[in-house]
Amino acid sequence: VQLQASGGGLVQAGGSLRLSCAISGGTLSRYAMGWFRQGPGKERTFVATITRGGGNTHYSDSVKGRFTIARDNAKNMVYLQMNSMIPEDTAVYLCAAKTLSSNTLLITAPHQYDYWGQGTLVTVSS
Repeated sequence: VQLQASGGGLVQAGGSLRLSCAISGGTLSRYAMGWFRQGPGKERTFVATITRGGGNTHYSDSVKGRFTIARDNAKNMVYLQMNSMIPEDTAVYLCAAKTLSSNTLLITAPHQYDYWGQGTLVTVSS
């Protein structure tokens, strides 16, 4: 399974970006999906996750109400809509996939994920 994240770039504070994660070599509906981010010199931290069927989502407190995770299993795509962005959102954003039989589990710990994309850089200027 390969993941390819895209959509990063430079945005002013208050602006929006939409990240995409394309999955190949596997069927997206088999995986819970997550977005993580890693700032310069910082650990990888949880941003958002979505269940296999898309029926449930969970966000970190720092992005709740501003970011939205979504998936299109037919297109093998996962998205992260980021609104009202702030400089603290600056990081490399990575998508990850977790093989699951459950359709209700939400996975927030990085070490629990099976597959990772290469990341896309997001820079928010003040």
